[in-house]
Amino acid sequence: MLELAVLGLLHETPMHGYQLRKQLHARLGTFRAFSWGSLYPTLRRLQRAGLIAETTDAPADEAAEEGADTGASARARPSSRGSWGAKTRRGRRVFELTAEGKDRFDELVAEAGPQTWDDEAFGIHLAFFSRTPVEVRMRILEGRRRRVEERREGLRSTLSRTTEQIDHYTRELHRIGLESTEREVRWLNELIAAEQRETRSSGPDDSPPDTTPEA
Repeated sequence: MLELAVLGLLHETPMHGYQLRKQLHARLGTFRAFSWGSLYPTLRRLQRAGLIAETTDAPADEAAEEGADTGASARARPSSRGSWGAKTRRGRRVFELTAEGKDRFDELVAEAGPQTWDDEAFGIHLAFFSRTPVEVRMRILEGRRRRVEERREGLRSTLSRTTEQIDHYTRELHRIGLESTEREVRWLNELIAAEQRETRSSGPDDSPPDTTPEA
């Protein structure tokens, strides 16, 4: 999933490591907390696979970004001058998508199997729905709805069977889980309905051709 997230963000624009990390947290932090420990090994792997390439900013670009790289964020970065994303005399290392990387991203966003319905994967796929084929979006949304409905029914069954067997706090834990799944099912229903309306409105014109003879 981190591979999909990185390729998706670099599909929009080249970024250096610090920018990429910020965007991962800004766009996907609700679904997953990414760390330096997982990001940079992924970047190395993608580069070795030829899916991303490394270029270098002009040194003048560093001054404009100086304010963004101070404080806690700067302390969190690797301190080695040769480490990934660190400043050098040549400027800052920037990562961009290769043609192979674009193909790999298209392949990943076209997936719609059960793995895309999981809690972690679904959020990341959803973040790149604007680049996902409509039929794939529908399969993912419908699959996610089935997954959450199954979870909802399981919670309902648990609550009905164990009302007298669990304490108040455990029962409340199950209840908040049930409410969460019910809200998500309603939200998914709205998304699916919106996709269906968009599909109908963008479909071919089914009206009969104009056969009125010309004057």
